[in-house]
Amino acid sequence: MLLLKLTLVPAFLLAVSLAGKKWGPAIAGWLSALPVVAGPILYLLVLEHGPRFGSEAATLSVYAIAASEAYNFAYAWTCRSKGWVVSVIVALTVWCSAAFGLTMLPVSAPLALVCALAAVLFSQAFLPRSRCVATAKALGRGDILSRMLAGAALTVAVTSLASAAGSSWSGLLAVFPLLGIVLSASSHRAAGPEFVISLLRGMALGRFAFAAFCLVLVVWLPRGDANLVFAGAAVVSLTVHGLSKKLLNRGRITAQLAAESE
Repeated sequence: MLLLKLTLVPAFLLAVSLAGKKWGPAIAGWLSALPVVAGPILYLLVLEHGPRFGSEAATLSVYAIAASEAYNFAYAWTCRSKGWVVSVIVALTVWCSAAFGLTMLPVSAPLALVCALAAVLFSQAFLPRSRCVATAKALGRGDILSRMLAGAALTVAVTSLASAAGSSWSGLLAVFPLLGIVLSASSHRAAGPEFVISLLRGMALGRFAFAAFCLVLVVWLPRGDANLVFAGAAVVSLTVHGLSKKLLNRGRITAQLAAESE
């Protein structure tokens, strides 16, 4: 499992980085919302603590979508005037505050889903927009390698904390904004705030697939085989992710037509 921690997230960061370079920040953000970090963490929790623990942690992971959107919201507004270091500090402070508040709520899948949807809709409505075209500088090998190393280090740290934190904090830490930190900070440094804002807006649509993944775990983990449940959750997540891609393309076309009409 240590090998998985050290290779899976770095490999995904490499894929997202290359996708952002080829297709733009919105696609990179959309891809980064897949449960590539939380999925293995939740699976480990089920193996170590049982399906009921994993189901409760998955419920908190749905709640944690709101905290992740809080991180993105804080970073997007801060990066317009500050550098990446200050932006990360501010955004992480906001994430911690939101996560602490979420632990006070009852473990309820319907309430978690409402909170997650409200956060995504709020982000889409109030995240900053820019009329400028976000252009990325060519990523060097050093930039990509630093992303992969940071991803591996953060994955090991988060999974180590999650295993000893109880179901509530385990679920929240499983959705710690690992990819968000690495991608936003490195993209901010390499390509500037306009690229980052587009990246963070792209993440919001990907949240639907993550929520679908976690909700399958919430419902079926207490009553089914863990391996089959996780496999089914992955299929559902990918299906929803494909549907959200259509929404993303439609939104990009609408934005392009609006820009041409002005």
